[in-house]
Amino acid sequence: MEATALQKTQFVTLAIGATARQMGISTTELHNRLKHHDLIRRLLFDCYDTLHTESIDGVVWNVQEALRNWDAKEGGTK
Repeated sequence: MEATALQKTQFVTLAIGATARQMGISTTELHNRLKHHDLIRRLLFDCYDTLHTESIDGVVWNVQEALRNWDAKEGGTK
């Protein structure tokens, strides 16, 4: 069964909130950093089917790793 837009949006909200808490930054800061790399769409929305089956710790790890890799690719680790 295909996930609804609302289910995906709720998942993205949860993922951003949990990741921001783990990183000790605001959700706005994390959202802006993810948006800069288009990771909200490419990681959280496009990979929803895989990510939503993981634990929240697994999702947080994936978000942090993706962000770390994309920040490093641009030459500036944050």
